[in-house]
Amino acid sequence: MDKKYSDVAVQTVASFLQKIWPFAQCDRKSLEELAKGSLLGFYPNPSTIVTQDVEHPPHVFVIEKGAVRIYRTEADGRVTLADYRGEGSLFGVSAIVSRQNSPLTVETVEDTVCFLLDNDRFLEFVERNPLFLDNYLRCFSQDMICSAYSELHSISIRERLPYDVRLANVKAGDAVRREVATVDMGEPLHKVAELMTALDTSVVTVRGSDGSIVGLVVDRDFRAKVVARLLDYNQPVATIMTAELPVISAESSCLDALIQMTNDNVSHLLVQRGREITGVVSVNDIMMHRGISPVTLLREIDTQWDIQELYRLSSQLPRLVQELVDGGATATSITRIVSVLNDRIVGRLLFFMEGKIGPAPVPFCWIVMGSEGRQEQTLRTDQDNAILYEDIEEDWQVIKTAKRYFRTLGNEMIEHLVKCGYPLCKGGMMASKATWRKPFSVWTSYFNEWMTSADPESMLLVKVFLDFRHNYGAGHLAARLREHVFEEGRRHRFFSNLLAKDAAAIAPPLSFFRNFLVERDGQHKNRLDLKLRGIVPIVDFSRAMAFKHGILETNTMSRLGRLREGAFVPEELCSEIMEAYEFLMHLRLLHQLRLVHQQVEPHNFVDPAALSDLEKHTLKGAFGVINGMQAYLAKHRVGL
Repeated sequence: MDKKYSDVAVQTVASFLQKIWPFAQCDRKSLEELAKGSLLGFYPNPSTIVTQDVEHPPHVFVIEKGAVRIYRTEADGRVTLADYRGEGSLFGVSAIVSRQNSPLTVETVEDTVCFLLDNDRFLEFVERNPLFLDNYLRCFSQDMICSAYSELHSISIRERLPYDVRLANVKAGDAVRREVATVDMGEPLHKVAELMTALDTSVVTVRGSDGSIVGLVVDRDFRAKVVARLLDYNQPVATIMTAELPVISAESSCLDALIQMTNDNVSHLLVQRGREITGVVSVNDIMMHRGISPVTLLREIDTQWDIQELYRLSSQLPRLVQELVDGGATATSITRIVSVLNDRIVGRLLFFMEGKIGPAPVPFCWIVMGSEGRQEQTLRTDQDNAILYEDIEEDWQVIKTAKRYFRTLGNEMIEHLVKCGYPLCKGGMMASKATWRKPFSVWTSYFNEWMTSADPESMLLVKVFLDFRHNYGAGHLAARLREHVFEEGRRHRFFSNLLAKDAAAIAPPLSFFRNFLVERDGQHKNRLDLKLRGIVPIVDFSRAMAFKHGILETNTMSRLGRLREGAFVPEELCSEIMEAYEFLMHLRLLHQLRLVHQQVEPHNFVDPAALSDLEKHTLKGAFGVINGMQAYLAKHRVGL
């Protein structure tokens, strides 16, 4: 789609520049001189604004509204530099200063408006304002200004950017760049729009009759709810406000803010200190502290219309995990983020599939089990998925149609997931197998049979499927199935004992003298299986105790937290188990990332000799906690 340009007033551009870094410390006269001859560019989403290695940017771009993603694609198709920039950010500077073609591609992720600064005037401005150039270079580094972007494919961005601030150590309150504007809920829409324009803000809160904050309005609401629907501008702002306030504590980290934005699919959070809303933080505010974010990847997934691109986006997860590890994120936070992104990839694939083969003949939901169901995926864990659909009355034609539809859906989805990098389940627990795409009544019969049988195969199946979670589609079906499972569990009390017995079956790999017990032969000789010997016993323990006490959560840390809160397990023991689990998951993540960097398929076997003394000491402590956990379980199992 063609770009649309218009001349803009010098004073308007200069005033905007004066409010953003790195122009803020420049004198007004210089900014007005720079603003002469500026244009206004509108780029509807999706648009490619600049293409790498093809063109010299025609302008320096300053984003007035909207957002873009910036990346470089290598000859083999890998993206080696990814960034997200929003309101007040620049792009095109490096190519203009180096007088070369753009080393990067710039694409919109939403409708974007830019001020377009004249190249010659910009170069003159840089010469007259060395402070501007110093600030800019300090942020982006000389290496990024020159034409050396081609070297970035072998060097992590975090090693090149001197401003790389660890998101886990930056509080959300410290990322706030503006106070939040507030309007009464009866204020007309046109008055609210005028206020937002005057304050140059993209978000306002709405105040109720008692003075409390009852809603939120962002720019997007005006586009989607007012302009698109031709709503009367005299209607009160309450008509379009979002009543569920996206709030985060000022003491929470920016990483927590990103997790919440990713989960809730929002771009702004209200920052709360005590009971008071003190400001608003946006994705772009946090991007000033970090060059890559799960929110960036989430936006790309949610707006993607090319299934091939989903394969590429999925391949970015290991790099994102590395960024989060380097940023100081906990393993629990990382696995939550990875699970959210995996969910969105699956959801987008299913959206494409429904567009291809048509809507389902009956309501259904895609469910995930195992580590995916617990939201504990690391890098590339095996697929564990199934299809649950509504029971059909004895209409054999509809039954036949449903079976044929879900067979096609299951088979093609598994193929797409493999291309996204998710390995096939070795045990065949996938929706491509007829056993695992059944109506509600069959699923209830499965669980009834598993919970009344003590054979090893039934216990294996029930442990995997007890952790099931709705991923896409009719969520009420999954909720009904979970209610049935827990009701059956109350009827068959001995089943809790079976779960507890199973949780104590795998002994930690420590000898009498507290030496590590490693694999004696095979492919992983002299290595420790972190998953089987360390992580699985804790997962099994939390599942058994949660099932006994009717805790519906599937995530291990959430289960342990609820067990501690309810005093179902001694507080000290529960805290020790949570710390041990966090350490084991973190060690596993680091190990798998090293394997990915070595282009080796990730696995769970670590060489104790390769661990530091501190890691060895902590690992032995974690295994000791598991010993104590299993001793507690053996002592109290009769009470289950």
